[in-house]
Amino acid sequence: MSNYAELSKKLVDGLGLKYEPVAVTLIKSGQAVPEGYQTVEGPMRHCQSIMKARKGAVLCLPAEKNACPVGSSALGEIPIPEKVKAGEFHHNMGMYDSDASAAKTMSVRPTISSSTIATVVSPLSKALVQPDVVIVVAQPEQVFWIVPAAQTFDEGGRVQVEMASVQAACADSTIVPINTQQVNISLGCFGCRKTSDIGPDEMLVGIPWSKFEKTVVAIEKMALGPIPKSRAKA
Repeated sequence: MSNYAELSKKLVDGLGLKYEPVAVTLIKSGQAVPEGYQTVEGPMRHCQSIMKARKGAVLCLPAEKNACPVGSSALGEIPIPEKVKAGEFHHNMGMYDSDASAAKTMSVRPTISSSTIATVVSPLSKALVQPDVVIVVAQPEQVFWIVPAAQTFDEGGRVQVEMASVQAACADSTIVPINTQQVNISLGCFGCRKTSDIGPDEMLVGIPWSKFEKTVVAIEKMALGPIPKSRAKA
């Protein structure tokens, strides 16, 4: 098993992060929920669990306690509710001008096809199982360095980002990195900004576990040159 605490410290130190990266693992049907995670007492959203984990919480969010039907359906925990599928839910929220435009967004959103029974989240240093994805909540300048470190530092090329005005933590930061095995960012969404303590100056980036260790290595190298040079003021 990787040294999660060491990797976490290297990323935090290299970027000057305020909070630890968050380890997220999806527990599938037929799998046992790992021991050591505290099951949430009441309903909680996926985004809320991530914001709590960045501050130290080690949580298990069972499917039946996921308070957000939109995120829960994307994570493969429940079927998509009809009002969400038809666009009525997000249109009424004011995020889309019509049911049709909201429905179009839902029709193309990324989802997890397999059945998920729970998610477990924690600061990476406290992870008890291998993460599927590591989510960093940070300032845009810090996220900027993660993107090339994860994607272009050794491979070159350009980075494609997929996001929407809804489902920042679940779809954009969790599901897209898992499905594509590529880094993905989100500027945040209505739901996470309304119901969690994410700051107006913060955003999210999801890093698939398959790319996390090499991302840390790249950040360590960048921390010796381009990161401090770019932060130095003339």
